[in-house]
Amino acid sequence: MLNFEELKDFLNEKADIYNNSEFIQDDPVQIPHRFSLKQDIEIAGFLAATISWGNRKSIIKSADKMLDIMGNSPYDFVKNYSEKDLRSIEGKSVHRTFNGEDFTYFVRQFNRIYKENESLEDLFIIKDSETNFYHAIERFRAQFLHIEKHRSHKHISSPYKNSSSKRIIMFLRWMIRNDNRGVDFGIWKKIDPKNLSIPLDVHTGNISRKLGLISRTQNDWKTVLELDEMIRKFDDKDPAKYDFALFGLGVTKELF
Repeated sequence: MLNFEELKDFLNEKADIYNNSEFIQDDPVQIPHRFSLKQDIEIAGFLAATISWGNRKSIIKSADKMLDIMGNSPYDFVKNYSEKDLRSIEGKSVHRTFNGEDFTYFVRQFNRIYKENESLEDLFIIKDSETNFYHAIERFRAQFLHIEKHRSHKHISSPYKNSSSKRIIMFLRWMIRNDNRGVDFGIWKKIDPKNLSIPLDVHTGNISRKLGLISRTQNDWKTVLELDEMIRKFDDKDPAKYDFALFGLGVTKELF
């Protein structure tokens, strides 16, 4: 097992290798990279992140399908859609269990949110006493999901229910980190990257255990906090950069 300094150097090196524009080619982050308008980036990014489970090629293909439906102008579409537009979507399949009904629900919520807010960032603001997105994600859920119960609620997971909330955490990384490396956007200026966590899934969880970064066996919110504690010792200003290191180690299977 590597000691603290060796592990820090190893992870910094791996993060540096993978945190570049080549990373985009096969990753869902390529979807928001097709846009320059802030709100287009937010909507395309949020939709791509929401369906980010399973095979990455299939995620990108499904995100393409959503963009096509929106005429490749997401912000314009959510502001100006007609009911006829939405009715034509409802019966479509989009990505696995995320279907046309979910898609139209999201479009309606975006429409409402952007009438009241210039940016989705306003829904994720962290309060002074908070060091992570545990409460901020729940505040976002309360505002975005809006109505009591709907099938689409399952697509935005809840840290209060001990979910790792991997897809929202990944979306937050895209929007908040700003290191001029060409992957993350850094278009949200009101939230400090020091509060970000690692998007925790099967791969990052397994690699983190092999490296001794976490000991919990589940990939849940408690494990996100355990991983936070370790990676913030390596870099307390930009902990989420280590997502690139863990991802890279997953791709290369260097530890297996």
